[in-house]
Amino acid sequence: MSSVVTRYIGATTFNWQEFVCGWGAAVINVSVTYPINKLIFRQMLHGIKVRNAFNQLRTEGMYYLYRGMLPPLCQKSLSLSLMFGVYEEVRQPLVKINVDPYTAKIIGGLVSGTTESILMPFERIQTLLANSLYHHELKNTAHTFKILRQYGFREYYRGLVPILLRNGPSNACFFIMREELQQHICDIDNEVLKTSAEFMGGALIGVVLSTFFYPLNVLKVTMQNKIGGNFDSPLKVLVNIYRERGGKIRYIYHGVQMNCTRAFVSWGVMNAAYEHIKDLVY
Repeated sequence: MSSVVTRYIGATTFNWQEFVCGWGAAVINVSVTYPINKLIFRQMLHGIKVRNAFNQLRTEGMYYLYRGMLPPLCQKSLSLSLMFGVYEEVRQPLVKINVDPYTAKIIGGLVSGTTESILMPFERIQTLLANSLYHHELKNTAHTFKILRQYGFREYYRGLVPILLRNGPSNACFFIMREELQQHICDIDNEVLKTSAEFMGGALIGVVLSTFFYPLNVLKVTMQNKIGGNFDSPLKVLVNIYRERGGKIRYIYHGVQMNCTRAFVSWGVMNAAYEHIKDLVY
């Protein structure tokens, strides 16, 4: 056992490039897709159709459209940096000590996804600032952090369970699917076609995974749309959502169409941006 640990430590070298590539891809991604993300959030929270959500945002104006962008920009840039960086920091040493490549990818994805959860307070703040009920009560990111602090540290991590259930498995699936596609994309000589393939590959993976894990996002948004009070179990909250939306599972998926659109653009932009930044960094 000690020899395996020694080999693992000896195989570990800090790979800062992956952290930089993930961070840069996230900054580009959030800047492009934030309005779509907010539209989906309203559908998740209120269980309404896209037209009604769009009318809400249009009525509120441009200022409120981009209100709450700082938390996801901070959270997503750090999150993707950790996602790619921690994944490689875990996967590469495992491969070097002859762990099965797919097992190494799964472990890397699970560890990176779990590590990302430390950034959950940013996601929590974004949820509150995007909700019209708090437009006048919560001024900005700093003010919202201050308000939550009054309820204790645990309040920052309300809704942690669905995030843990989402992050690890989705990361593992993403990296396995992405690297399978990338093996074919890297053979393309034309730069335009290669970028298009990278975009489409990331976009399609994003659509599949975001749709599969969509109910966990609905659960997370509902749990986080509350300040203070009891911490209800995820199962209890999910049952309440089911009952409030007419006892039909398909109503839990309100917003999934726009979510697919957001995921298509978001993960497509992220994947293509990541590969181009990777070419520059390496």
